[in-house]
Amino acid sequence: MHRTHLLAALTVTLSLTGCTVGPKYTRPAVPAPPTFRGPDNTAVSSDPKTSIADQQWSTIFHEPELQQLIQTALTNNLDLRIAAQHILEQQAQVRITRAQEFPSLGASLAGSGTNLPSGFQTTPPVEFGLSASWTPDFWGLYRKQTEAQRDILLAQQWAQRAVRVTLVQEVATNYFQLRALDAQLALAQQTLKVRQDSLSLTQKLETGGAAPLSDVRQAEQLLYTASSEIPQLQQQIQQTENNLRLLLGQTPGPVTHIDPAALTPPPTDLPPGVPSQLLERRPDIEQAEAQLKAANANVGVARAQFFPQLSLSGEAGAGGANFANLFSAVLGTGTITQPLFEGGKLRGQLQLTTAQKEEMVLNYQKTILGAFRDVSNSLIAAQKTRDTRIEEEKLVAAAQDATRLARDRYQGGAASYLEVLTNDSNLFAAQLNLITAQQNEALTLVQLYTALGGGWQ
Repeated sequence: MHRTHLLAALTVTLSLTGCTVGPKYTRPAVPAPPTFRGPDNTAVSSDPKTSIADQQWSTIFHEPELQQLIQTALTNNLDLRIAAQHILEQQAQVRITRAQEFPSLGASLAGSGTNLPSGFQTTPPVEFGLSASWTPDFWGLYRKQTEAQRDILLAQQWAQRAVRVTLVQEVATNYFQLRALDAQLALAQQTLKVRQDSLSLTQKLETGGAAPLSDVRQAEQLLYTASSEIPQLQQQIQQTENNLRLLLGQTPGPVTHIDPAALTPPPTDLPPGVPSQLLERRPDIEQAEAQLKAANANVGVARAQFFPQLSLSGEAGAGGANFANLFSAVLGTGTITQPLFEGGKLRGQLQLTTAQKEEMVLNYQKTILGAFRDVSNSLIAAQKTRDTRIEEEKLVAAAQDATRLARDRYQGGAASYLEVLTNDSNLFAAQLNLITAQQNEALTLVQLYTALGGGWQ
């Protein structure tokens, strides 16, 4: 091609490279309810500016030990560090893909020499060359590929934030579980001591003929019921410690324990904001939309494959025995390629990317609906676990009084030891259940904060 013609073709191409054939992204419509469904079908919402999800995790979890655990996990957790590496990898992928939009340049330098007899001198010839090639992105093929990679990068960034939310949730959950297990272990050890004393007294009564042997066996049952709980609780404590250490990026080992006092109930006023805020706050929703955008861009990539591609290339060279006698040459070519028959490959790629986009639309909608469900479940749990804890407290109080009365009746000869056995067993089970109810109530704060998308700020 003549140089003038090549430049003319290049000028026309440059004037047209703004064309793209990809579909423009439009966010799918997912109607958000005006309020969250709360317990017993109550409508729950609050001022959008007061949602607890907008608060830092350090203002939600006040326990110093828990704050230290979360901070350590955010620094050392390997899943979070892996997510950060995924972002770096995708940033590099964006640069690689975007490089297709620009011309490529190359240079070469070559020389040769000949062995001559002594006394003859010559300067070896030197050849220097430049080459360039470019495929103008007339149909937006490369731009759509770059757009897709940037959307994947955005998805990776939101994925990292989702990992951060999950990490805060898991650390807090394991912390409250560990506190509950510590409280149950302390209760079991205290109950074991009381039952050891009771067994000793019953054995003395049996030796003196004041109590039958069956009373001793029943007292032993009470004792072994408490003692059998201890190794199970110790197992759960040590395994929960290991779980926490993994979250902290550490090898298995002990975790500093706090006083196993009763877990503090979460506040009753937990403003959730409004449902529409979830679309902008929840990392998993943002990640799903970024994946949808990438799928939408890939449809444009598949469409651009149907259209002709223009490739431009040029070479220039210089050489000679010495640089005083250089000569130059410039050669430019342009090639247009148009797919004619691919055996259905191009059509299949378009169908594939279109189907993948529709899948991502459904995934996006499902993620949003799941977020509404998570918040509603958390609001329901906050109220119902509170109600359960209150009833468990009443049950423990009643069981304590029943046990006291049964022991008084037994010591007065008005009841058998079986009555003491039954009431004491009921009390121990009720006390363990109360601790579990307190744990579940404390966890509702973690669940609601996570469901609303808090914890990644």
